[in-house]
Amino acid sequence: MAQATPKVPPKPKRRWLRYLLEFIIIIALVFAFRAWQQRNMVDGVAPEIQGVLMDGKITQLKNYRGKPVLLHFWATWCPFCKIEEGSITGIAEDWPVLTVAYQSGDKAAIEKHLKERGLESWATISDPDSRLAELYGVTGVPTTFIIDANGNIRFREVGLTSSWGLRARLWYADKMPLPVASDNTASDAVAQ
Repeated sequence: MAQATPKVPPKPKRRWLRYLLEFIIIIALVFAFRAWQQRNMVDGVAPEIQGVLMDGKITQLKNYRGKPVLLHFWATWCPFCKIEEGSITGIAEDWPVLTVAYQSGDKAAIEKHLKERGLESWATISDPDSRLAELYGVTGVPTTFIIDANGNIRFREVGLTSSWGLRARLWYADKMPLPVASDNTASDAVAQ
């Protein structure tokens, strides 16, 4: 009589290894896409901008020095910008925020949009000819920059961003500012 060989249980499949590899590939693709989106955006010292707010007051980015500022490019025709409006309004209650209306028409059209959407409290500069957007390398909206108290660009975001993510970046820029930036007068821009 022949002895029966004991059955060896099959090796467990290494699905976790496949899932890990897929996860790493997805993360790499996300970071590659973000790098591609931000490839032309300015970095380092924030270029100085000057413009007229909707209420007629002249403002400059350097007026916001001393505390981190959120510089937000948006457009009246942008559906994703409308999704972010609540986040930007909430952040503006706690942090300095300067917004730039990118290719959104004349002052009257922007004021109408701000009033219809309940955004009259926004400090907004009109950028009808995209000069400010070009200065910052903005090619799509919404685009957000976090500029520290010393005038250094600390974070750049293209597309939708969460309120808590922006708040965390502002907090980090507040707690860990880079050294004082030199004035960048060569690339100043004025918006009408």
